[in-house]
Amino acid sequence: MIIEIGHSMLVLALATAIILSVVPVIGARRQDRAMMDVGSIGSVLLFALVTVSFAALTHAYVVSDFSVENVWENSHSLVPLVYKISGVWSNHEGSMMLWLLILSLFSTLVAVFGRNLPDTLKANVLAVQAWIAVAFLAYILLTSNPFIRLDPAPLEGRDLNPVLQDVGLAIHPPLLYLGYVGFSVSFSFAVAALLEGGIDAAWARWVRPWTLAAWTFLTLGIAMGSYWAYYELGWGGWWFWDPVENASFMPWLAGTALLHSALVMEKRGALKIWTVLLAILTFSLSLLGTFLVRSGVLTSVHAFASDPSRGVFILCILLIFIGGALSLFAVRAPLLSAGGLFAPISREGALVLNNLVLTVACGTVLIGTLYPLVLETLTGDKITVGPPFFNLTFGLLMAPILVIVPFGPLLAWKRGDPLAALQRLYVVGGISFLVAVIFFYVQNGGPVLAVFGFAAGLFLVLGAAADLWYRAGIGEMNAVVAWRRLLGLQRSAFGTALAHAGLGVTVLGIVAVTMFQAESIAGMKPGGTADIGGYTVRFDGMRPGVGSNYTEDRASFSVSRGGVAVAILSAARRVFTASGRATTEAGILTFFPNQLYISLGDPTKDGGIAVRIWWKPCIVFIWSGALMMAAGGFVSLSDRRLRVGAPKRKAQPAKSPAPTMEPAE
Repeated sequence: MIIEIGHSMLVLALATAIILSVVPVIGARRQDRAMMDVGSIGSVLLFALVTVSFAALTHAYVVSDFSVENVWENSHSLVPLVYKISGVWSNHEGSMMLWLLILSLFSTLVAVFGRNLPDTLKANVLAVQAWIAVAFLAYILLTSNPFIRLDPAPLEGRDLNPVLQDVGLAIHPPLLYLGYVGFSVSFSFAVAALLEGGIDAAWARWVRPWTLAAWTFLTLGIAMGSYWAYYELGWGGWWFWDPVENASFMPWLAGTALLHSALVMEKRGALKIWTVLLAILTFSLSLLGTFLVRSGVLTSVHAFASDPSRGVFILCILLIFIGGALSLFAVRAPLLSAGGLFAPISREGALVLNNLVLTVACGTVLIGTLYPLVLETLTGDKITVGPPFFNLTFGLLMAPILVIVPFGPLLAWKRGDPLAALQRLYVVGGISFLVAVIFFYVQNGGPVLAVFGFAAGLFLVLGAAADLWYRAGIGEMNAVVAWRRLLGLQRSAFGTALAHAGLGVTVLGIVAVTMFQAESIAGMKPGGTADIGGYTVRFDGMRPGVGSNYTEDRASFSVSRGGVAVAILSAARRVFTASGRATTEAGILTFFPNQLYISLGDPTKDGGIAVRIWWKPCIVFIWSGALMMAAGGFVSLSDRRLRVGAPKRKAQPAKSPAPTMEPAE
């Protein structure tokens, strides 16, 4: 009965979304307050209906209701409870339900917290959100229904993919979707503004918090996905330029550009047309990622669907929303004013250059991802575009960003003084290069480019600190006054500095682990040793083990340095009872910021086991930097100016026909 209720709620949600997608738009054109209010009320109702439906599916997983085909295919009675719950979105149908749940959540948040918005803009934004909801509700009900019953009901499920039986499944997809779907709000604001035919700095103030929230969650989602693959797959890599990794990375790049572009628009009233276009393109890339993952056109450990009909349906959604939004932009953009002017050497100029680099880099990743698919479709030839292409092209394009970022905050708006900024940063640059040379020496040499890469990362970190230093006037005035000025800075200033420093920390980790990691592969018997990274790893032997739904062979290793025992490390090979599939559980020992990584291979003919050992210097910096960037996003969101978004509208006179969009203060 609960399953039928869940299915019914989806049908009611579709009916609600259809009404919500039409009535507020008509109300906005007629200036009918009652019809516009349908947007807010309907968004809350839509969220409630989708939540009940999602809860019904979750209940089926928790109680192991194998009469539901989706549960039968992706669960088992022996699966631990946490993996039963996260198993809801481990598959295609459930992941689309999560996508829809988060979409309706964001619509509700706009309805509840968008009190400052002009009524017509708010109504149009919620209507556009409803258009997206209608498309995905129809997609789920027609091609990906998670509530299909089996008769007779199987006694047991087929089990959850062993690779997905990890806490990473509970964290990574929700965070990633909060980012993906969060950009739908920016998209809806852009389309709503184009429908109204007007846009100003206040619009940018309303868009920025939603964009920043989506970007922050997407940053966390990508970082979590990277670390999950790193420790779960036993491959020892943190990024492989997998097409589905690229599908999440492209919206992040475009979203980063959108954040900076919206800042210029808010502060200086410039880049209006470009900001609207970026808002459309960022969510379009999120939809493209959905198509790539769900259509079955990719071969990836991440891809869920392989049904061509689903891919065609999503492709139609893609064409309607991207094509429709870009067509509306082509019609309306010439009617929009371009915005204020500024000198090339200015904070605006630095942000524009930042935008250009990010968008070109995003385009490069897009070409590298889609080119093999297009070529195979047109000619039948299969090629692979792998890490060498992306590392070379993307790395060269992004290199200027590492130098530009610290200069941007030190330049004045409209017209900046590059010499003054250089005078403030030359000490930082010198220290960064000196420390990089010392690190190069300690590592006993290596590629010379590592010095410049390491120096660039340090330059980002110290440059972010220098920005706060000069804002507070440290060294130029009394220490007490400077300290008070520092504490009195806007939270967004600290958030920006933290995010920029986090990028630098990530760069440090990437450079160090890429240039200086060490690897040892050998067949080892009990008592065998291997030296790596200044440590000695001794294989102590294997012992069997039993888990809740698997058996395992666990290897134990003793780690010592200079003859002194440091730690005991273990790695395992597991075989899951229900499916018979095997996984490798890597052993990881962290000496912050370095890691010792051990992965087991197959048994050798002489009775030993193949063991792969890596020493990964500074690799923890990669994910620590991502956490810093996300923390910077949350700190900025806590700034009242971004939480409020825009000044509250003044009370309208009794005879005033309708509220209008006010300029930003």
